[in-house]
Amino acid sequence: MANTIKIKATDGADVEFVNTIIGAGGMKDVYFSPDKSYVVAFFRDKQDFNAKDRLQNITGVYKDKIFNQIGGEYWKDLYCWPTKIVEHNGKLGLVCPTYHKHFFFATGSINNDFLGIKGKEKEGKWYASAKNQNKFLAPLERGNWFSYFQICINISRAVRRLHAAGLAHSDLSYKNVLLDPTSGKASIIDIDGLVVPGKYPPDVLGTPDFIAPEVIATKHLKIGDPNRALPNITTDRHALAVMIYMYLLYRHPLRGGKVWDTDPAKDEDLSMGAKALFVEHQADTTNRVKIKDLQPSQLPQGDPTKIPYSVCGPYLKKLFDRAFIDGLHNPTLRPAANDWEQALLKTVDLMQPCQNPNCWHKWFVFDNSTKPKCPFCGTEYHGQLPVLNLYSSRRAGTFTPDDYRLMVFSGQGMYQWHVNRNISPNEKLTAEQKKRAGYFLFHNNKWLLVNERLNDLEDKTEGKKIPVNQPVELTDGKQILLSKEDGGRLMIVQLVNN
Repeated sequence: MANTIKIKATDGADVEFVNTIIGAGGMKDVYFSPDKSYVVAFFRDKQDFNAKDRLQNITGVYKDKIFNQIGGEYWKDLYCWPTKIVEHNGKLGLVCPTYHKHFFFATGSINNDFLGIKGKEKEGKWYASAKNQNKFLAPLERGNWFSYFQICINISRAVRRLHAAGLAHSDLSYKNVLLDPTSGKASIIDIDGLVVPGKYPPDVLGTPDFIAPEVIATKHLKIGDPNRALPNITTDRHALAVMIYMYLLYRHPLRGGKVWDTDPAKDEDLSMGAKALFVEHQADTTNRVKIKDLQPSQLPQGDPTKIPYSVCGPYLKKLFDRAFIDGLHNPTLRPAANDWEQALLKTVDLMQPCQNPNCWHKWFVFDNSTKPKCPFCGTEYHGQLPVLNLYSSRRAGTFTPDDYRLMVFSGQGMYQWHVNRNISPNEKLTAEQKKRAGYFLFHNNKWLLVNERLNDLEDKTEGKKIPVNQPVELTDGKQILLSKEDGGRLMIVQLVNN
């Protein structure tokens, strides 16, 4: 029977672990604590002073900055952050919280888990390709398209917080993110590899498919050469864009049909580095995906002509263009994590449930057409579809378009971030702001907004106040004032009939 080893962390705290390896990564061996509430991971190779100094900053000042401030509890679900440093038998180790239960496969793969992944970690790589989604994952593990938007919001938010602290991940990829598409949750792991300001960066380039082109193109140069690109915040931005593209479209944005060199290794370096080219570049079709090269399990998602990136909506299409056209070889032009977070949030408000109960994706983004349909299964939307165009006040009596729309489906909620442009749905929301302000209902062939907690709700078209617990009908062209406060919004209804 394995024995329990008791040691002291560098901060003097007691640490225990059961002397049986439960997992082995590329650099560390991992052990459970007796109650499995945390793990202890020891580096197999000796770590030098610089590595230890960097880890002390990660487990000390930066952990304190993120978790021990107001609202710090929020971030505990978005990172698996090392809490302490330990040393045992000449090896340096880290104490980390155990992954949440929802980040382990409950069912695994199809056909009675023939891959043997039940109980294993839900590494993000499992969810980033059409082949895995269509051929291997059990339906209960796949989630739906809406949940992948939630996942991307959580990842963007977590990366945004790292960058705000001056940190970069260095190896941001689907290998270092855990996902749960059944709940929309995500957590960034391998935090010990963070790039810390003023400290030596970890000796890692990143994971293939996510390494920024400038890092690959200059990797032949010596460390310290001013022309060599190393992992930093702008390389994280490239990796984040790739990850979002892959989680929403299940294909890679740069892996097309162009062969740059007959030598596979050189071709790989060119296609991901100096010659990297977006497979959906509007003006340069050189790297288009060759459908004949795709396996049946990669279809239809792997074919950009069938499911182009525009299905993700106008806000994300604009950012994909910035990431993979404007900023692909110009890091300063890449969208920041906050740009992705805001675009994803606005896109979620454009989403509609597909009316086909057998649709795999189950949701789609409204394409601003008069005959909307699901781009994945081809099912047309039938009935009245309310589109709410939001305007906000910059000064009393005037309202300016917010380039923000809210699509309606029965049972959908309306929240304070819809009511007031000065409120954002992020970690700073108060308990009161998280409460639903109203909800939409299709009743007796009429679309209604039911007021739950808005004191200023007013039907401006009819010239009457809408009391709490009372509905207002959504008719074409109707103007509804949501709030009189600074930043309060006016909603103009547009009805699409199909």
